[in-house]
Amino acid sequence: MKWNKQFDYPKSVRSLVKGHRHYEIDASSLPSVTTIISQTQDPEKIESLAKWKAKVGEKEAENIKNVAALRGTAMHEYLEHYIAGKELLDLTETGVKAKSMAKTIIEQGLPDLEEIWGSEVTVYYPGLYAGATDLCGIYMGRDSIIDFKQSNKPKRAEWITDYKLQMVAYAMAHNYVYNTNIDQGVILMCTPDNFFQRFIINGREFRELKWRWLSKIDAFYATREARSE
Repeated sequence: MKWNKQFDYPKSVRSLVKGHRHYEIDASSLPSVTTIISQTQDPEKIESLAKWKAKVGEKEAENIKNVAALRGTAMHEYLEHYIAGKELLDLTETGVKAKSMAKTIIEQGLPDLEEIWGSEVTVYYPGLYAGATDLCGIYMGRDSIIDFKQSNKPKRAEWITDYKLQMVAYAMAHNYVYNTNIDQGVILMCTPDNFFQRFIINGREFRELKWRWLSKIDAFYATREARSE
């Protein structure tokens, strides 16, 4: 993989503010992209999640979420080491499964990665938000934000709008700070049984999601201001 470290990405510290993730950058505490998305969920999604929890039970729902989070973290760590040219040895059950998933992404998703600008990159839009993306670079000939995702089961494109919004948010922040023209988001996803999916967001969909993301920022800060009054 070709590296081109042309941008000076900021160091940041993650913190919790009233239970929600923030990034401390240049003396500013900025809400994370995931915090803004979670705080501005559509009523339909909130209702759907509530129904699922009621169906499987609160305890089982929490267990499923925690197991998936651990597996996802382990998969990301393996991929991060691989991209940096390092080895990672994790012989736990979770680690072995995560390694297999990561290798699937490497074999099926990374061959189209042409250039890397940064790995585990913190990006931020001054005064508004911040976040961390897995990769910035050139994918299939286009400047892109690339993220790795684990999933308990295969997804339809219409089920991952939140992930798509993350890509757009990171791209907008990168473009603002570094004067780039990232216009594509790439999601590389794998399930525990090594079913690989690739979702590419560009063109009209990318532009429409930018407006949707901006409306979420407005809603988030409007709610915050109302609570502080």
